[in-house]
Amino acid sequence: MPLIIDGYNLLNATGIASRGRGPGRLEQARQALLNTLVESLPAHEVPKTTVVFDASESPWGVERQLNHRGISVYFAAKDDDADSVIERLIAAHSAPKRLTVVSSDHRLQRAAKRRKAAAIDSDIWFNGLLRDRAERVNSKSGPAANEPPKPEGPFSPGEVDRWLSEFGLK
Repeated sequence: MPLIIDGYNLLNATGIASRGRGPGRLEQARQALLNTLVESLPAHEVPKTTVVFDASESPWGVERQLNHRGISVYFAAKDDDADSVIERLIAAHSAPKRLTVVSSDHRLQRAAKRRKAAAIDSDIWFNGLLRDRAERVNSKSGPAANEPPKPEGPFSPGEVDRWLSEFGLK
């Protein structure tokens, strides 16, 4: 399902933005958020994901649109804001009923609902994303992950005899 994410809204909801201030911290926080998204979304969702940031906080010399490990990233123009860009993306989407807009901004939620797109608060969506990621990781490791590792051979003749006796095979 295609995603349009209000970048700074999600950044604040995750708490990543509050991990310090100073030169380069906002850029580090954006990169951390984008990396978390790439590593947490199912692989088939990554190329369907768009994150929009306000340009007033954009890094110097960065293109207005770029690709971050498969995610489309937009920086709103200086005379625009992320909300307006997101509203245009919602309006232009060819299949809005399959679209999910991630933002706690009620203006964007109303714009999504007008087009019959799904809208979800950033904190709720992010918590679900992390929960789903944990479930995927746990299902990949399977039930054997909780079992002790099986011994590897070669075994001495004494060890083989002991185990055959233990299981009543000798």
